[in-house]
Amino acid sequence: MASLFSGRVLLVNNGARDALDTERELGRGLDNKVLLLYFSSAGCPRCREFAPLLRDFFVRLTDEFYVERASQLVLVYVSRDETEEKQSKFLKTMPRRWLSLPFEDEFKRELEQRFAVAAVPAVVVLTPSGEVIAGNAVEEIRRAGPACFRSWQEAAELLDRSFLPAEDFDERPRRSLTEPIRRLKYKLNKKEEQEEADEPR
Repeated sequence: MASLFSGRVLLVNNGARDALDTERELGRGLDNKVLLLYFSSAGCPRCREFAPLLRDFFVRLTDEFYVERASQLVLVYVSRDETEEKQSKFLKTMPRRWLSLPFEDEFKRELEQRFAVAAVPAVVVLTPSGEVIAGNAVEEIRRAGPACFRSWQEAAELLDRSFLPAEDFDERPRRSLTEPIRRLKYKLNKKEEQEEADEPR
């Protein structure tokens, strides 16, 4: 998928607005992930209504607070905002993992034409190789929420032979800083209970 943005800069939606501008950075950020291109404008009432749904959808699939492992999902915001300030103001309310094209990048218009985006909001869903899974998934996201990601993932596996589902590892990532302490306490409590049960009465 990095090839779609080859020679382009993508900005990370964090305070520093870090740029992914090398092929390696783009590859690390985009490869082997289902890509959502979100075409929107802060001035559009339908977009303002849909944005919180999309934010919640994305967070529930990528935030370790909700899931053991973040889904293989990346979102690129393709702005139709009138000014850079409006774009920045909108992005401040969205997840830090979102990516965006710089405001002045005319590649946005090329993407609109390439994926036949006529109206906003629009969410184009692509496989890692750039094949279209859904031309506009706005209604699907509204209707099914995070559950629709499973069907996109299955479609990506069928359409894109290079797409590899995330492997399940025995050692799952920790959900919190205190998890090792809780596990240790649980093991000690269980061990003490076992010893008490083994003692003759």
